[in-house]
Amino acid sequence: AQCRMADFELYAYQEEVVERALLRENTIIWLPTGGGKTRAAVYVAQKHLETTPKAKVVVLVNKVHLVEQHYTKEFKPHLGSNYTLVPVSGESEEKDFFGKVVQDSDVVICTAQILYNALTNMEEIKHVELSDITLLIIDECHHTHKDSVYNKVMGCYVEKKLKGEQPLPQILGLTASPGTGGAMILEKAVEHVLQICANLDSAIVSAKNYVSELQKKVPRPIKTFDIVEKRPEDPFGDHLKWMMQLIHEYMNLPPDLRLRECGTQEYEADVVLLEQRGVKENNRLLAQCALHLRQYNDALLINDTLRMMDAYRSLKEFYITKFTTAIDGTDFFLVGLFQENQKDLKKLAGDSRYENPKMFQLESTLLKQFGPSVQSRGILFSKTRKSIRCLHDWVVTNKALQEAGIKAAILTGAGNGNSYMTQNEQADTIRNFRDGTLNLLISTSVAEEGLDIPECNLVVRYGLLTNEIAQQQASGRARARDSQYSVVAQKGGREVRRELTNEHLEDLTGKAIAKVQDMNLHEFRRKITDLQIQAVTRRKVAESRKIERRSLNTAASIQLVCRNCFKSVASGSDIKLVDNAHYVNVNPDFKEYYKVGGQVVLPRSFEDWEPGRIISCNNGSCNKV
Repeated sequence: AQCRMADFELYAYQEEVVERALLRENTIIWLPTGGGKTRAAVYVAQKHLETTPKAKVVVLVNKVHLVEQHYTKEFKPHLGSNYTLVPVSGESEEKDFFGKVVQDSDVVICTAQILYNALTNMEEIKHVELSDITLLIIDECHHTHKDSVYNKVMGCYVEKKLKGEQPLPQILGLTASPGTGGAMILEKAVEHVLQICANLDSAIVSAKNYVSELQKKVPRPIKTFDIVEKRPEDPFGDHLKWMMQLIHEYMNLPPDLRLRECGTQEYEADVVLLEQRGVKENNRLLAQCALHLRQYNDALLINDTLRMMDAYRSLKEFYITKFTTAIDGTDFFLVGLFQENQKDLKKLAGDSRYENPKMFQLESTLLKQFGPSVQSRGILFSKTRKSIRCLHDWVVTNKALQEAGIKAAILTGAGNGNSYMTQNEQADTIRNFRDGTLNLLISTSVAEEGLDIPECNLVVRYGLLTNEIAQQQASGRARARDSQYSVVAQKGGREVRRELTNEHLEDLTGKAIAKVQDMNLHEFRRKITDLQIQAVTRRKVAESRKIERRSLNTAASIQLVCRNCFKSVASGSDIKLVDNAHYVNVNPDFKEYYKVGGQVVLPRSFEDWEPGRIISCNNGSCNKV
């Protein structure tokens, strides 16, 4: 089923989806994870470079690590010998003279923010016009909506198109799932797909004649729900809720405020708003209690997903810093409450009779696929960076899992801070996973989208509520033959309901796309233009509202306060925007308000700035970092 096209092998279904792009039409290629969208895009880029005078291809990605990945794995091997290719991310020097880079290269692969900055920065060495580009490839293009950077870039395009300005680049979008935008009914899902098409000024194409070949190439995993009965008793969780109740009573909640059920995401949203309200009303008691309640709620969420001891440790870690920074009666009450109950909590957390049944189920799900004589490779998805650290700790200390030969490592998003990974660490982990040194990745949703991870025969989603796009991308990771996609969840719990909803939405997305594809071309174009005009008008209105809102408060009337002690440390007029990117306090008196700690080390360098030291509040014993 493969045929050679100019030293390039494409499957028949890939040829089918690139057909219209080769005719220079704006298209979105919809293929499942593992279907080879990027390969198809490289092919289109090659043909475009061969047949277009002064061709200039820009590939946009939405995550920094994808710049290097697309460059090294896909574009350079096929185009590197005949064309100049340059990868640019916020971590590379080239961003500072991006205009020049685009001028001197045939293909540029960059994060969307870099192109957007170049479109809006008029400095010659940095500026780029859309008319300089002849083909714009947008990876994971379902993110082209609302205020995303992709949509800002495409907003510039659409405005020019509506004004009849030429030339404009050809657009090629790539996605494994455009989703339904939260719609539950077909009509609304069709609207969502049309909106994505309008935002990208493109028609959406998918495999039609070669679906069976595509299904062979990308087999669907066998899906199982590993359902767990609810804990019969949870004395540890009950004790935490009782402590939260005491804090509720102490803080004397405003009568107009009702907090939802403890141990839920909704409760977390409520206490976040409560803390903000405390800050606005200069009510430190309210703000501090809300801050501590969020930690208790975190512990309840951890207790629901992981081991009781993980929940206890997370709370203990929070209070370690609080013992030394107490400044008033509220602090002494909150710290005292934890100290008085710490022994009881620790004892309950260590009582194996009440351990989380989900952990036993997860253990048996893993043991079904892993064993000393079985060559397995799996990914375990969980929600937060904290939960994957706890799961990793559990795997490496669990005797049965170790005897089964599980060699696990953590994979998180790239970023700054202890709980993130650098890009190099990510690459090392994936390389070790590929060569079999590791056989289980424990990951946040970073691995659901885009990362080049080898085929797995087990994907487990553990304690996760996400949308249908993330679900499709996660299940797309289970690509080996007869692979298994398992959802470990509590009986009647929200995860099961959400998974089933997602299945319905995935189905709905497919139906909506088919409906859009079946539209009469004239009607489709009219619809797209209407949506584009509406979007431009909406943006203009939003922009003028933003300016109006800004003029409501003068910079000098805004005070910045310490989150812990509420002391005012700066005025809005002290803050200046540097390089259109960094907010800097330029008032020399600011140093009176802080103490200086250890050196900050960041894994990247900057044009004209280097990181300083950690600062903390200088007000009495506050010490808030």
